[in-house]
Amino acid sequence: MKVEEFPIKGLYAFTPKQFGDGRGFFSETFNARAFEEVVPGITFVQDNHSLSRDPGVIRGLHFQNPPHAQGKLVRVTRGRVLDVAVDLRKGSPTYGSHVAVELSAENWKQFWVPAGFAHGFCTLEPDTEFLYKVTDYYAPDCDSGIAFDDPDLGIDWPFDRASATLSGKDAVLQPFREFDSPFTYDDKA
Repeated sequence: MKVEEFPIKGLYAFTPKQFGDGRGFFSETFNARAFEEVVPGITFVQDNHSLSRDPGVIRGLHFQNPPHAQGKLVRVTRGRVLDVAVDLRKGSPTYGSHVAVELSAENWKQFWVPAGFAHGFCTLEPDTEFLYKVTDYYAPDCDSGIAFDDPDLGIDWPFDRASATLSGKDAVLQPFREFDSPFTYDDKA
């Protein structure tokens, strides 16, 4: 498995190997021992799967507040997305900064987004299937988010608000400057 690090501490991309022949391919998409070597102490409790019919669907920027904060290991099995993680950890040298990664069925990358980050993605192709493992169960009372197009974040989305497809919830998420983060940075983690 290939592992890629990013300038924001805690974010990683994993690219599992594919073994192909005339029938297709085989890939071990997750191995707890290999993941533990890079990101220790993580247990996944749930797998989620979404389908977005059209390009320009934006989901996010989402996170769950403590005590049910979630880490996510995300990937695409059909189509392509621009996937974004925003650092929400108070005291982090990269607070408010983001990393954007293209995930696709073709590049087979997976993106690790730990608790303390807002996460979102934009579909770039029709019928995109997005799968992710999470470290805590969905807790509606802890569910929150930041506006995907907040100018303070400076994310270069391929679609603007007028041409994007958003849920009603995502269309009214709070601006970053009004957000009081419950997450703190641990430089030893």
